Amino acid sequence: MTEIAKIIVALLIGIGALLNFIAAFGVLRLPDVYTRNHAASKSTTLGVMCILLGTFIYFYLEFGHFNSRIILGIVFILLTSPVAGHLLSRAAYYSGVKLWDKSVRDDLKFKQKLQEKE
Repeated sequence: MTEIAKIIVALLIGIGALLNFIAAFGVLRLPDVYTRNHAASKSTTLGVMCILLGTFIYFYLEFGHFNSRIILGIVFILLTSPVAGHLLSRAAYYSGVKLWDKSVRDDLKFKQKLQEKE
C-alpha cells in the first residue's frame, strides 16, 4: 500500500473519530432534545461512514479483500440513521417536549394555527 493511500485511510478514520467526538460533545452540551438529536444523528452518521470507508479502503488496498459487508454497513447507516433521528424528533414534538426558549421559532405550530383558522 502506498504512502498516499495510508494518509487517505488515516485521514478518513481520523475525521470520522473527530466527528463522533463532536457528536458526543453536542449531545452533552446542547440545550434541548431536538438539537441533541440533530447532533447525534447527523454528525455520527458522517463519522461512522468515514470510519467504515477508511476501513474498506485499507482492507482493499492492503489485502486485496473486497468486503461487501462494509459497503452494506455504509448504506444501512446512511439510510437508517437520519430517518431514525427525524422520527425521534417528530415523536418528541408530538408528545409535547418543549423547544429551547432562546431564538427558536416553532414553524409547525404556526402552520397548524393557520390551518385551524381555515
